[in-house]
Amino acid sequence: MAEGEITNNSSKEGVNENKNNKSCINGTDKTSEKKASMKDPETFCCLLQPGNADSSPDYIGIRRFLLARKAESSSYRRLDWRCKGKGYVAYRNYMRRPRKWEKLQTPSRSSTPGNSGLWNSRSGSFSHLFEAESLNSSKDQRSGSVASTNRSSSLSDSDRPRQRGVEPAYSFVGMHCIFDQCKAAAVTVLKFGHMSSDLLAYGTSDGTLVVCSVSDPPSVLKQLNGHSKDVTDFDFSSNNQYIASSSKDKTVRVWELSKGLCIRIIYEVSPQLCIRFHPVNNNFLSVGNANKEITVFNFSTGRIITKSNFDSEVSSMDHDHTGQLIFCGDAQGCIYSASMESRTGALSRSHRYKSGNKLKCPVATVQYRSFSLMTKGPVLLTCTQDGSLSFFSINLESQGYLTLRCSLKLTSRIHPIRASFCPLLSHDKGEYIVAGSEDTHVNFYDLTRPKHTCVNKLQGHGFPVIGVAWNHGENFLASSDLYGVVIVWKRAKTK
Repeated sequence: MAEGEITNNSSKEGVNENKNNKSCINGTDKTSEKKASMKDPETFCCLLQPGNADSSPDYIGIRRFLLARKAESSSYRRLDWRCKGKGYVAYRNYMRRPRKWEKLQTPSRSSTPGNSGLWNSRSGSFSHLFEAESLNSSKDQRSGSVASTNRSSSLSDSDRPRQRGVEPAYSFVGMHCIFDQCKAAAVTVLKFGHMSSDLLAYGTSDGTLVVCSVSDPPSVLKQLNGHSKDVTDFDFSSNNQYIASSSKDKTVRVWELSKGLCIRIIYEVSPQLCIRFHPVNNNFLSVGNANKEITVFNFSTGRIITKSNFDSEVSSMDHDHTGQLIFCGDAQGCIYSASMESRTGALSRSHRYKSGNKLKCPVATVQYRSFSLMTKGPVLLTCTQDGSLSFFSINLESQGYLTLRCSLKLTSRIHPIRASFCPLLSHDKGEYIVAGSEDTHVNFYDLTRPKHTCVNKLQGHGFPVIGVAWNHGENFLASSDLYGVVIVWKRAKTK
């Protein structure tokens, strides 16, 4: 009928035979497409449903059509499910995924805290966030010093579901590798090498320093033994040839990585809590201790250059990029700015910021960043043991004067859990940080949000997560827990 109607209309208008043939062909194509779309008998019956005179002529047909489409979608969901030996947790998360799952699928995909452990029906694989069932299976894979996560490394970015409200730059493909060289000993601190994307080191509560490479294949390069108590902190030299470590055994040790040997030991009278190389003059080594002071040593000779006293134990510290300022936190929750002479190493206190918290908790993290999109200048991140995150802007012209810009109160912690800045995003002016937690998650926060500050979570540890660190290329994030497990997460590529 459609073909005949088109031909008659064209003949009445005086169109030539060629146009008639074309219109016939077009009419035939449209008819075939329409017939192809009517293969579903339920859909076809709904469209042919006659209307009643008393009601709207399209009501019954539209209603049955919508119900048919709904049932069809549900049946497709059940048919798409592939268990692959997974249990109820995976199936539950799969069925709870967003209603518009297919429309949300884009080339760059991520996951959200509320949909952790989602199952991807198209590729038959888990996303990078793991539920309790998959956590148990990940522990069974830890055989030897390094265990690669096959399930996560085999996933590509195009196999990941992207969901609304998630920061795509902080989505992860999964676990790149796992290090469990020091079992039953808490990993107290971990860091990547300066300007390095694959050199990773971490210190443990039994006094061991482990140096690893996260490049394919991941491997343990050196295991440095010498400290008799907890490694509280360490730092790489600018060329990554040396590591200086501090410990509760009241010593500072300098290690040569190429040989794996301790080349210098500095004995002190109190536990050494934090340590940093000078960013410009690596011959200066600044150490904060439990004797309420920062001591500057000569790296070459091990002799003391200068000391500066503070009000309480210096628990954490960091330099600015010029080396002219030191920012440190003490056991009472106070933050200090101190000026440092780059040639002589002389220290002088400049400012002190005292928090309004009644509970005086040690500062576990002090981290400097030279630029922030929100402040358009240098900023400082601090984290105390009671879960208080603070974000300061720095006035370099006033010798490091600190101004509190925003803060976030998390749940109180028993352990000194560390936090870190997240990589800058060119399209977002939020201030994102990543921190460990005692609920075994690696949490991402936006300090500028008044509500729902947690924007993402990584689940994979079985014990409280203490330390986090980004590599120089910002494509790997390392996290450590109380059981001695270090997980290196691979960040998803973004356009």
